Amino acid sequence: MQITSKAIAQTRPAFSRASLSFTFLAFVALLWMQTLAAAARGAPATFADLVEQVGGAVVNITTTTKMATPIGPQGIVPEGSPFEDLFRGPNNGQRGPRSASALGAGFVISEDGYVVTNNHVIAGADEIEVEFINGDIFPAKIVGTDANIDIAVLKIDADNPFDYVAFGNSDVARVGDWVMAMGNPLGQGFSVSAGIISARNRELSGPYDDYIQTDAAINRGNSGGPLFNMDGEVIGVNTAIISPSGGSIGLGFSMASNTVDPVVKQLKEYGEVRRGWLGVNIGSVNDEMAKALGLDEPTGAIIRDVFDGPAKDAGLKTMDVIVMFDGKEVADSGALVRIVGGTPVGATVKTIVLRDGKRMSIDVVLGQRPEPNALAQSDKPAEPEQQGLLGMQLSEITPDMRSDMNLSDEVTGVLLLSVEADSLAAASGLAAGDVITDAAQNPVEEIADLVEQVENATDAGRESLLLLVRRDGEPRFVVLKLN
Repeated sequence: MQITSKAIAQTRPAFSRASLSFTFLAFVALLWMQTLAAAARGAPATFADLVEQVGGAVVNITTTTKMATPIGPQGIVPEGSPFEDLFRGPNNGQRGPRSASALGAGFVISEDGYVVTNNHVIAGADEIEVEFINGDIFPAKIVGTDANIDIAVLKIDADNPFDYVAFGNSDVARVGDWVMAMGNPLGQGFSVSAGIISARNRELSGPYDDYIQTDAAINRGNSGGPLFNMDGEVIGVNTAIISPSGGSIGLGFSMASNTVDPVVKQLKEYGEVRRGWLGVNIGSVNDEMAKALGLDEPTGAIIRDVFDGPAKDAGLKTMDVIVMFDGKEVADSGALVRIVGGTPVGATVKTIVLRDGKRMSIDVVLGQRPEPNALAQSDKPAEPEQQGLLGMQLSEITPDMRSDMNLSDEVTGVLLLSVEADSLAAASGLAAGDVITDAAQNPVEEIADLVEQVENATDAGRESLLLLVRRDGEPRFVVLKLN
């Protein structure tokens, strides 16, 4: 039989459709297998293996505080009453000390018995006991505490090495990652809960706060316990909850390990925390400020003030925007505070700043905080001159003005004598008595400096100019509208 070209043409489509169907089914099967594998990795069928891996290093902590307690009910008779003696014993209303107990959790971080917990778990305690999951109990002594991030380091001793766990890198933890918490909730003994990371970089009350928010159940007694990632690394210390009832509603907070770890190292070495100090007053860059500075987005920490200290010695200036510190990106002022606070005193740190629209690298040697009133001094006298600008009546600061306004010698700039009610300056929030010290990241020492920056911004087509202003002695940023 002779096969014609027409027959060949008729058979090809049928073959192609069959092949396509098979390929599609194979692809679906492969995709399904990958989905199952991904689900298995993301949501483990059990946390038992992880519990067995790390459970030996997790401890319950019991504290005892001795206190004197008045005998009998108080407030029944007033002090000095003739019936007072009927309600008081021979010890003048006091009986022997009673013991008050508190419960919490912690975890061992070295084979020689260093334990991490919350400061509030052991604060004021006369005796501290650490209990392991196998029932072993050891007395513990306090090595050091840091109330700023609510962390304490304890030490226990034994003849044999302890099981321990290590800190992980909390910066790589992602919202949605699975985590596991261990502790002693409500004094019920060793307990495990699991959930996900709900949010990152939460702040609650302190300048160094960097909390991981989790929906893993955390209750009273979990304080000081570890928050593990799926590799068995501690990425947080369970510290607080938000709850109207006092019990878990899925809003738990763990201090991030990258904040805790350097503090723990310093407590072990020095018995105290020696935080780095830059010597600046800073604020975050908002949208309006970013626009005035010509930045693409609001980022970094902008310097309001430079004191005598590391920043001044290194050449940092007011209105410099710090965008990177020690190789870490600075998202805002809070981030910079945490990074600087976690950097050792005496360290030389590369600092990247934005100044006049350019990135600059400046090395800063961190120091320790001096006396609060040790601020930078300037001996430059002010020259009296007045001029109007954008509805402002400006004056350079004379010695008499400085005395009347109680301005320190460190403050240089121009004084707003008055502001017209319907002016651009008034619409921008400027007021009489304000002292403009910087404009567009440049110091203002005389009126001509401010005029120059206004002209430069106008020539560049900008709609606003960022000013650093002192009002009642406090620095603040004002975005001056130009049209």
